[in-house]
Amino acid sequence: NISECAVEAVVSTQSTGKHVRVASLPGMWDRTITVGSAGKTFSVTGWKVGWALGPAPLIEQIQHITSCTTFTAPTLLQEAVAGAFEHEARVAHTEDAYFKWLPAKLQENCQKLADAFSSIGCQPVWPDGGYFMLVDTAPMGWDFTAENTGRCYDVDCVKWLTREFKLATIPISVFYGDENRHLSAKYIRVCCAKSDATIDRACQIVRSLKKC
Repeated sequence: NISECAVEAVVSTQSTGKHVRVASLPGMWDRTITVGSAGKTFSVTGWKVGWALGPAPLIEQIQHITSCTTFTAPTLLQEAVAGAFEHEARVAHTEDAYFKWLPAKLQENCQKLADAFSSIGCQPVWPDGGYFMLVDTAPMGWDFTAENTGRCYDVDCVKWLTREFKLATIPISVFYGDENRHLSAKYIRVCCAKSDATIDRACQIVRSLKKC
């Protein structure tokens, strides 16, 4: 069993639950490899550094495979990630804890974006964690059928938002197969992991869409 836990550190502070690793469930440790990502954990997208946790027999096999597939390791980045974990271990129970600040900051950003989209009539879907939030644009009544692109609505929508308003969002239909693509309907995905200036500018643009 492969368990990807790249965003376990960003559970929303409004969520009533908590992240549970599959490997922590009864009988699962001996059969689970838990994979983590520095790019997600420390908000350094582009750093292709990760780790795998699990019982020794499984980790030994990963080491054998890695030695045959990876010939150049980003040693400096690996040292930086190790240093980040060491620092976090020292401040874990203080106000300087990164893993305390990160979910709170993402929640603050999500709230700003949710308020902005709600103000124009869209329906945000509050996330329990992670870096993204879904938004239902159906109440806006936007119609792109006249463009006759043959693409899904959400793809036309995000291209329009980017082209006309410089607001970059993400289509959801690309995550679905043909049979279930209709479930994504008129949802788009917005990223909450941005600077204060970018979030504030995005909110300003969103509020201006009410006039469209």
